[in-house]
Amino acid sequence: MSDNRVWSYSAVLMGSPILLKLFTHDETLASRVFALIKRYEDLFTVNRADSQLMDINRAAGRHPVVVSRPVFELIKCAKAASMVHNSAFNLAIGPLVKLWRIGFKGDCVPPAEEIAARLRITRPQDVILDEAAGSVFLAQVGMEIDLGAIAKGFIADRVRDYLHQQGIHNGLINLGGNVQTLGTPQGNWSIGVKKPFAEADALVGSIEVVNKSVVTSGTYERYFEQDGKRWHHILDPRNGYPLDNELDSVTIISSDSLDGDIWTTLIFGLGVEKGCALLKQRDDIEAIFVTKNRDIILSSQRQFRFTPLDDSYRLTDSTV
Repeated sequence: MSDNRVWSYSAVLMGSPILLKLFTHDETLASRVFALIKRYEDLFTVNRADSQLMDINRAAGRHPVVVSRPVFELIKCAKAASMVHNSAFNLAIGPLVKLWRIGFKGDCVPPAEEIAARLRITRPQDVILDEAAGSVFLAQVGMEIDLGAIAKGFIADRVRDYLHQQGIHNGLINLGGNVQTLGTPQGNWSIGVKKPFAEADALVGSIEVVNKSVVTSGTYERYFEQDGKRWHHILDPRNGYPLDNELDSVTIISSDSLDGDIWTTLIFGLGVEKGCALLKQRDDIEAIFVTKNRDIILSSQRQFRFTPLDDSYRLTDSTV
């Protein structure tokens, strides 16, 4: 499809609609990009039995598993994020994800004793990495790595690198929640920030960026309702329940989508005040917070320009 010399290509991968925008008509290149995404999905998924990740999980408590370099490096990165003090990121959260089943048939609030039992097998320090052997060992039976919170960011960065290698320096890849922009073809790229719990095309604002990743995590993405309360999919590995604070969504603007994935989770776990305080130490990471009270809070605007689009939300353009 052509629109102002922009060609869009789409596919469904990783359980999401994938969109690739190019400023040249090249169906062969688009097919290669989608094949690259599929290759990485096959390595990282926990939703089918034959991935390298599932090989690791099946061997939990028994023996190490030698894996390919991309899998080892992504697990290494995910463990480092998980070991940050009081981190809301945890690569070993798999048993809790499976227990809650949020977004799948049969989701419900599990008994407290079952949550407590699963917490005992979600310790990231029990993911043992052997750099020389290229192997991963889960020290306790029942442990499961889940890279769902980080895999899309890694893949988006690999797609960007591949396009650069092919001489493509203007374009956009949207992996569903992870948007990676390349170049400045006709001014800045404009990326929408979704309005929580509203129609799919309803936005609270738009972001203009150049050569940046935009990653959003929101409580509205997957949830169920029970006993008059919403239970969303962003689980807190510190207590085993969905994160419960003032936030509906966090959007991270960064150079690499992998950083966006990590920081959306870290910042979601910290909340607005602590999140802004931490971001003051990072010139390369910025955040947009959307709260339950309909506030939009910008940590800063060094790498993007934000335009509000919904009058029912209040914009704060400075840190708390």
